[in-house]
Amino acid sequence: MKLKEIYEIVDGIAPFILSKEYMAKGMHDNSGVILDCGRDVTGVLFSLDLTPQAVKEAQKAGANLIITHHPAIWDGVMRITPEDTPALFGCVKEGISVLSAHLNLDAAKGGIDESLMRGLGGKEPAAVMEELSCGGYGRVYDVSPCSLADFSARAQETFQTDKLVVYGERDVRRVASFCGGGFTYSAIAFALGHGADTLVTSDGKHHIILEAAEKGLNVLHFTHYASENYGFSRFAETIKNKIGLPCTFYTDRRFL
Repeated sequence: MKLKEIYEIVDGIAPFILSKEYMAKGMHDNSGVILDCGRDVTGVLFSLDLTPQAVKEAQKAGANLIITHHPAIWDGVMRITPEDTPALFGCVKEGISVLSAHLNLDAAKGGIDESLMRGLGGKEPAAVMEELSCGGYGRVYDVSPCSLADFSARAQETFQTDKLVVYGERDVRRVASFCGGGFTYSAIAFALGHGADTLVTSDGKHHIILEAAEKGLNVLHFTHYASENYGFSRFAETIKNKIGLPCTFYTDRRFL
C-alpha cells in the first residue's frame, strides 16, 4: 500500500485541516508525513511517540511505517545523527517512514479528546471549549453520579495507569476533561462556567492545580501519556481495520 493512501485514510478519520484550524488559534503543530522513505507500506507500528524503543519494536514486527500521535519532528531539526536524533536516524537507516497525527487527532470526532470523555463515562458533551469545523477540544459532560473514590478507581482501571493523582472530596456528577497538556486557567474557567465538579487532564503546574482545588474542583491528574494512549489505541484499531496490513500497537509503560 502506498504511504499516500494511508495518509488519505488517516485524513478521512482525523482531517489534517483541523490542525491548521487549531494553529490559527495560536497552537503549534507538525502533523502529516514526517519521513517518506519511498517504499510501499507492508506493515505499521503505532506509537504515541517516536522513540528508539518504538523503532526497535517496528523492526521486530517487520513494520516499515510508524504512525505516531506526537509529531516526530516538532521544531526545526539541524542535523540527523545517531546522537542528535536517534529515533529519526534509526528510521532513515532502516527505511521506516513516519506519519504523525497530532492536533487533528486530538480534536477529531471520535478522536483522542472525545475518547477521554467516553473512557471516563461521558456520552455526549454539554459543551466544547474549542469548537472546530468537524470536532473540537475540551468537553464538559454528565456521568453517572458516584463518589470521587469510585470514579478515580474506574479511571485507573480503564486507562491502565497507576500514576493517577487525585485531589478533592466531592461526589462526581459533571466532568470537564482535556486530553494531553490541557491543564490551563482557561480549562478551569470553562469547567466552572459549565457547572463541572471534576476536572480531568494532565501536565498541570502546581499553581494551576492549586487554583482548581481552591475553586472547589476535584482534580484527576493523569500522565500526559495515559490521557492520550487510550484514545490513540482506538484510532489504531480503526486504521488497522481499514488498511488490511499487519499492525502492531506499542505502549511504552514507563510513561503510562
